[in-house]
Amino acid sequence: MKKIIKSTLMVAAFAFVAGVSAADYPSKTIRLVVPFSPGGGTDSVGRALANSAKDVLDQNIIVMNRTGGSGAVGMSFGAQQRADGYTLTVVTREIASLPQLGLMQNDADDFKLIRMVNLDPAVVLVSKDSPFESINDLVEEARKREGSLKFASTAKPNFYLMALEKSQNIKLNAIPYNGASEAIPSVLGNHTAVTMVTPGEAISQLKAGQLKALGIMSEERIAFLPNVPTLKEQGIDVSTGTWRGIGAPKNTPDAVIETLGKAFDVAMASPEFKKFMENGAMTIHNLNAKEFTEFVAEDTKKLGVLLN
Repeated sequence: MKKIIKSTLMVAAFAFVAGVSAADYPSKTIRLVVPFSPGGGTDSVGRALANSAKDVLDQNIIVMNRTGGSGAVGMSFGAQQRADGYTLTVVTREIASLPQLGLMQNDADDFKLIRMVNLDPAVVLVSKDSPFESINDLVEEARKREGSLKFASTAKPNFYLMALEKSQNIKLNAIPYNGASEAIPSVLGNHTAVTMVTPGEAISQLKAGQLKALGIMSEERIAFLPNVPTLKEQGIDVSTGTWRGIGAPKNTPDAVIETLGKAFDVAMASPEFKKFMENGAMTIHNLNAKEFTEFVAEDTKKLGVLLN
């Protein structure tokens, strides 16, 4: 009987403390873990969102880059922090893929997903001096040089590349880099022949004429790159991309998640965030907690099919 009473009191006390902390939230600086290097698309989106959300929450949000393992290190770190709402994580598509490969100890179930922030297709890029003028030129060369054409991979495995390889029955030599901020300079320096990133991650180099886009991996052409044909237009039925969102450790109180969700809604609708995303050629795609959770579950299944 004493054990039952003690357990009941402990549960009640925990609920009371959680309620009080949620009601007072946020009362101090929030940390946002970004699992990729500074300067890449994920880092840029995370910083811009933090900057817009801090005014809504009336608390500073500091960004912590924790890199490695194609995002696994940072996302696992974020999942394992105290579930009090003061450590959030930018979660990316790798959270749906790496656990299936045994390359990440945590998965999406270790988070309460708060909001999806953006969704963008991939674009196939080569240096301005590359002999390739279309995606078919690249595929033809890859067939001739089975497994030797160097690909700057922003993550391992790279699902953009896997989709193209599976569709065309080719194999490239994937060289791993830690995000687009490392992969793009590799192509610019001719250390690798090609990479695939989101438009926003390479828009400045594309505008400067330093890179050529061989094709966009979407169903239709996009407004940011209207003159770049889709792969489908060139006879290759492949469309793929990536997404980014915000998550918190799974035991974070629902009231805190709700507060954060509303704050991120306001931040994503703010003129400064919209302008940042437009200037960066990135698409805002706001999904609420339930929608985002369902989206990730479905994407995890799709990636599982590709892996098998």
